Amino acid sequence: MHKPNHPVIPLTLTTIKAACSQCNLRELCLPYGLSEQEIEQVDSMVGVRRRVKRSQHLYRAGEGFEAIYAIRSGFFKTDVLLEDGRNQVTGFQMAGEILGMDGISTETHTCNAVALEDSEICIIPFPQLENLSREIHALQHHFHKVMSREIVRDHGVMMLLGTMRAEERLAAFLLNLSQRFTSRGYSAAEFHLRMTRDEIGSYLGLKLETVSRAFSRFQDEGLINVQQKHIRILDIAGIKKLLSRQPS
Repeated sequence: MHKPNHPVIPLTLTTIKAACSQCNLRELCLPYGLSEQEIEQVDSMVGVRRRVKRSQHLYRAGEGFEAIYAIRSGFFKTDVLLEDGRNQVTGFQMAGEILGMDGISTETHTCNAVALEDSEICIIPFPQLENLSREIHALQHHFHKVMSREIVRDHGVMMLLGTMRAEERLAAFLLNLSQRFTSRGYSAAEFHLRMTRDEIGSYLGLKLETVSRAFSRFQDEGLINVQQKHIRILDIAGIKKLLSRQPS
């Protein structure tokens, strides 16, 4: 059995007992139709929540894989260290999404996960998840759907970087955030960016100046209103029109 090369996260003042049955993100994290007994089994598996302060690592590349993490609140980024010493952002994750699946295949994390704001995660020990998934087929199917969603998203990013101009990349990024906020019951048109423009540029394969110019053009054209990190989408149809020539 694989033994992690870093210690199990201790139950400290930064950890709290978790209960999926009481969580307002239950519909995002759990499959529909679980019985009360099955939900109790999931509750016992998850165990604890952990608070992660802004800029703190949840895990680092090279650390042993032992659990996946459901984001209960807050925002994270994942990144990898390139050979030239730069950090390449590989994704942004928000409440209701899962972190840590990068470690499943090799039993070692391949990227870093860093909190972009004070956050809270639920710790799901992977061996227990595998065992419970054998008993609860709906849970196994749901986890496969989550993994598939991540694969599709990664593929979408590769297509974005390979075929789109700078403004199209930023438009796709804003629309993606809008859709994800909407699925969590938040406004589709108004949200706060937790990441910096430099981090957005790293994710989209653009220089900081290019990202700033694209934001300025969108504002000048009346597509969005920008106040520091606060974004208000004024013309979502206009932003979608930027992508209309792209293959669906």
